[in-house]
Amino acid sequence: MSGKKPEQGLKEEVLVRIMATDIPGSKNIYTGLTRIKGVSWSFSNAICNVLKIEKTKKVSEITKEEIEKITKFVESPKLPEYILNRQKDRESGDSVHLNTSKLDLKKEFDIKRLKKIRSYRGLRHSLGQPTRGQRTRSHFRKKGRAVGVKKKR
Repeated sequence: MSGKKPEQGLKEEVLVRIMATDIPGSKNIYTGLTRIKGVSWSFSNAICNVLKIEKTKKVSEITKEEIEKITKFVESPKLPEYILNRQKDRESGDSVHLNTSKLDLKKEFDIKRLKKIRSYRGLRHSLGQPTRGQRTRSHFRKKGRAVGVKKKR
């Protein structure tokens, strides 16, 4: 015995690329799809059910045809409106599902529009404060704008 430990089996980490997102091959397809920006747990569940993909199947085991089916489905889902993440879009009036960079751009433009029209939410965004009614006395102090109670000297 030379004191060296026997080498463990080298494990190669398989990454599967779906919709410009690397997904580890060791994850289940159900959890792996949530790595894609804009795909929630409920949307991932709907993908697996509609495309009849087993949820417990590993990402490394899916075929290229299944990857193509998934990307086509995520880009244009045929699902009820309540699962989509952009219901009754302001410009088009349609219910669409945004993902990856489209979601980031749309969110950014929405915030810019709120700031431009000087709405309450827009003002809160520009001040770096919470927009949904949370208290600021004891939290949200990392930017140094909210002031709590000061003691008299």
